[in-house]
Amino acid sequence: MSYVVVGAGIVGLAVARELLIRRPGSAVVVLEKEHQVGLHQTGHNSGVVHAGVYYLPGSLKATLCRRGVALLREYTVEHDIACQELGKVIVARDATEEARLADLFARARANGVPGVQLLGPDGLRDREPHVQGKAALLSPHTAVVDFGQVARSLAADVARLGGEVRLATAVTGITRRGDAVVVATTGQAVVAEQVILCAGLHVDRLATLAGGDPSPRILPFRGEYYRLRPQRSSLVRGLIYPVPDPRYPFLGVHLTRRVDGTVDVGPNAVLALAREGYRRRDVRLGDLLATLGYPGFPRLAARHWRTGVQEMLGSLLKGRFVAAARHYVPELTSADLLRAPAGVRAQAVDRRGDLVDDFRIEIIGRVVAVRNAPSPAATSSLAIAEHVVERALSAATERG
Repeated sequence: MSYVVVGAGIVGLAVARELLIRRPGSAVVVLEKEHQVGLHQTGHNSGVVHAGVYYLPGSLKATLCRRGVALLREYTVEHDIACQELGKVIVARDATEEARLADLFARARANGVPGVQLLGPDGLRDREPHVQGKAALLSPHTAVVDFGQVARSLAADVARLGGEVRLATAVTGITRRGDAVVVATTGQAVVAEQVILCAGLHVDRLATLAGGDPSPRILPFRGEYYRLRPQRSSLVRGLIYPVPDPRYPFLGVHLTRRVDGTVDVGPNAVLALAREGYRRRDVRLGDLLATLGYPGFPRLAARHWRTGVQEMLGSLLKGRFVAAARHYVPELTSADLLRAPAGVRAQAVDRRGDLVDDFRIEIIGRVVAVRNAPSPAATSSLAIAEHVVERALSAATERG
């Protein structure tokens, strides 16, 4: 069998590796438009290995996150990649958030998240002495890792198992030719019996080229970060999160200690003006017009404009951003926070303007498209790879 995987982020590389493990001797080519692997969502996230607290029991996110954590832990041990269990506290500030915290606790238990417990103010202070809150949910096994390092290791695995990763090779067309798929690129075309799209910020466009539905559309949301000055990093021992708003898949501004000991504060969530709009000044007219012209966008904006305004103010005014963090660590000052690199989340939105919450996999003939894989996709990547490859192989078997 021959396969093309489009996208050399952590999910695409995990899929390629899984194909080579399941089908030794197969021809597997990974196509990546950038000059290095893991450049976008994989390399621009907070590095958190999520334990599975937030996700609807029975959903793909819940199932694949829990499976993915176990596989990722095994992988990091086998490949000598640092993965630190720092633990996470989700902090409630008032009675309303405390009620939501109880719901999260029940959800975490249903998902099989180990060791979760509810803490009062004293228990929270014991865990995070500088944090203020009415109550907290503790997930003691939540960890951090460098997902960029994991992606580079996966790329090495692909090469070792006989696959190929072609960098600086963008896909320009996908067409069916008999029992094969021809993938046109900026280099040489590649012919394969099956194609798997793991293209993150551009997956909707490629799925449409392959004959898939234009919906859901990927809307890019920039997540901006600050970083604590090194001398103030002792204010945070592990991971400090707010109680999330159940209307959104975004988790809100939080404080995260990374594997290198630095502490990030963020992200917010503002609409990016380019699919790869990591800076405010990054504008691509084609991307912006595609967003504004999508029927789901005005419906999304009409429903959530107030939240959008608040997020934009937090982006433009550092004081608003600092105030959000000070809800949890009152000792923070504006001088403690330095600008850090931003990330862009590929968020699928349907025609009704609804944010697609769960992972979504679509079969388009001989093409399998990962249509929605935001957080916790990095945590879940090895499990997503199992699931996607199983879907791909099953589809091939059904075709005979």
